[in-house]
Amino acid sequence: MESVVNRKARFDYTILESFEAGMVLRGFEAKAAKAGKASLVGSYAKIYNNELWLVGASISPYQEGNVPTDYDPARARKLLVKKDDIKKYVGLLQEKGLTLVPLKLYTARGKVKLELGLAKSKKAFDKRETIKKRDVERSMKRGAV
Repeated sequence: MESVVNRKARFDYTILESFEAGMVLRGFEAKAAKAGKASLVGSYAKIYNNELWLVGASISPYQEGNVPTDYDPARARKLLVKKDDIKKYVGLLQEKGLTLVPLKLYTARGKVKLELGLAKSKKAFDKRETIKKRDVERSMKRGAV
């Protein structure tokens, strides 16, 4: 199984806390997700009717000819999280600037799981600082090797 990582999330957001959630998928979607045919860029999780939903993630069909004609790869997908956790995140999301961002899609014990992060958006200067740190680490690695 290839895990799908949302690299842009760690660049755009400061991750305060992360947790795991299951996903409600159709059979061909699960197979495609396990094969790594998914994209988490630009997606987020939101709470609607006391349920957690993944919005904006795209799961491409595993086999083009073997999907229903009405299939929408970017449809909202229900996430499986305990009710107590949902209540906890409802309170946290009401704080200004916090959001739930998908970090990684992977397989655990045959099930497709999603790692979500409680995140706060970075400002432009924070992003520049992240780039500087990464460049310094790269140059130190090159000099040491």
